Amino acid sequence: MADFPFDIVGFDLDGTLLETHRDLGAAVNHALVLGGYEPVPVEGIQGLIGGGAKMMLKRVIDSHGGLPDEEFRPLYKALLAYYAEHNAVHTRPYEGADRTLDLLAERGVRLAVVTNKFETFARAILERLGLLDRFVCVIGGDTMGKGRSKPAPDPILEARARCGGGTFAYVGDSSYDVLAARAAGVPVVVAGYGYCDKPPRGLGGDAVIGGFGELIGALEAL
Repeated sequence: MADFPFDIVGFDLDGTLLETHRDLGAAVNHALVLGGYEPVPVEGIQGLIGGGAKMMLKRVIDSHGGLPDEEFRPLYKALLAYYAEHNAVHTRPYEGADRTLDLLAERGVRLAVVTNKFETFARAILERLGLLDRFVCVIGGDTMGKGRSKPAPDPILEARARCGGGTFAYVGDSSYDVLAARAAGVPVVVAGYGYCDKPPRGLGGDAVIGGFGELIGALEAL
């Protein structure tokens, strides 16, 4: 196990480590109804995830003609307040995630989460699911400050530093993830089962997996 090629593996959260779209969809619909909009089908939320909650809500409202900032901000705040109280109602790890994290830990791999979700939300959800202690660090979309979330490389570089440095591979499901990994100079595995904003093989990752059971083999092959 000492010859495993990576010292650190970082994971995106939504659509990679956790299936979160039902709780995100409920929060978006809460804000939409407050704004006088029709709710959207929760399953349709999957294609809107990526870039953080603000971007997700903006995509929906823009599809209805958009709103001035002074009208959008209260709805966004309402979304955040709702999500703070209801972010782990239906959210679950993807099948095989626990086992794969165990196998990586057995190989001495240090684990990190790098997400565009607010760090407080990410930590709260992971703690409620009993997963927080598995990760050396959790880097959120607000951790590094404005303009330094994915697709910028900063959160991946920070995760590598907080994990003590070494060889790093990243796992994510969106163009934000691939662009951030490329900018950081680290290999990236695409979670083809997630909320991909392009066809998985069109995202430009180094490998594509259809489930967690394929991850370790994919990493060993890089």
